Amino acid sequence: MKCKYCFYHDLAKNRQVRSYGKMEDDLLELVIKKAFFRTKKQINFSFQGGEPTLAGLKFYKKFLNYVKKYNKGNIKVNYALQTNGLIIDDQWAKFFKDHNFLIGLSIDGNKKIHNYYRINRNNEGTYKRVIKTAELFKNYKVNFNILTVITNQLARHIKKVYKNYKKQDFKYLQFIRCIEPKDQKDKNFGLKPKNYEIFLNRLFKQWYQDIQNGKYISIRHFDNLIRILMGLEPEACEMKGFCSMQNIIEADGKVYPCDFYCIKKWEIGNIKENSFLDLYKNKTTQKFINQSTIYPQKCKKCRWFQLYRNGCRRNHNRNDLNKYCSSFKNFFKKNIDQLIKLSKIFSNKSKLDLK
Repeated sequence: MKCKYCFYHDLAKNRQVRSYGKMEDDLLELVIKKAFFRTKKQINFSFQGGEPTLAGLKFYKKFLNYVKKYNKGNIKVNYALQTNGLIIDDQWAKFFKDHNFLIGLSIDGNKKIHNYYRINRNNEGTYKRVIKTAELFKNYKVNFNILTVITNQLARHIKKVYKNYKKQDFKYLQFIRCIEPKDQKDKNFGLKPKNYEIFLNRLFKQWYQDIQNGKYISIRHFDNLIRILMGLEPEACEMKGFCSMQNIIEADGKVYPCDFYCIKKWEIGNIKENSFLDLYKNKTTQKFINQSTIYPQKCKKCRWFQLYRNGCRRNHNRNDLNKYCSSFKNFFKKNIDQLIKLSKIFSNKSKLDLK
């Protein structure tokens, strides 16, 4: 595919080597071996790209064989994979189900919006093929959620988008803001704060009404806000208030703290030479984490700080303030009573089922 807003494509253009291809078997085995040496509790393996299914199904079968080889202590292992859904067939779907993969399937709203942004290299829309994959996942009972990029166009049509998702019977939704590429000449490309505010208010209104009518759909951002109001820790990275070490490993073994920062400045080391403990203790890692814990005074004094926490640093401006600060503030002012009401309702029920 050749998505118009692909942040990783933009990131790759700013690196000496645009792509390292597929990870070789010996390095793949080493990553798994070192991961099990590091922990006795739980390991999460996540696969992203580009498009991770291009590595081929044999790659993932080898991966699972290595896991079986080194998981001597029967440690709990979770698998997740983010896909555009284009090459998924029955074999892939069965594999994901059999091995309990959590799949993120990228869909942008409805046919018109999706086919404008998410095109293949022949400039053809991909919506029809992705919806076919969603149906395949349902048939095989694959655990999957929908990942949607919020563009200005989608933000203004969120009512239609949400209605379409309910029609498709999608139960778990995750919306991420479109990031403006660093060298993008069109300054209207990135999601505007006002449009994001419109998006939040319109989506929340429909979601709240559905819950009142006994129809709960998981929307990750709203779920996490309610978790915070319930006194629980959010599971979404950008809502924790600090960055953590994600151990992003490229095919050449280089390691970075976050997939938004796979550039030379934040290169931590190489898994070929370093253990995971070495990587965590690395000065670059600690600098990356520590920088995220320093908040502007304006944030500390903000009424909504505990709900907002200045968000993902990828969206910070030169003053280290989040560009969507006004979007969140206005959303909270309008909807805080409903959010508190929902937190009380969910406090009397089981823990929110977050994906």
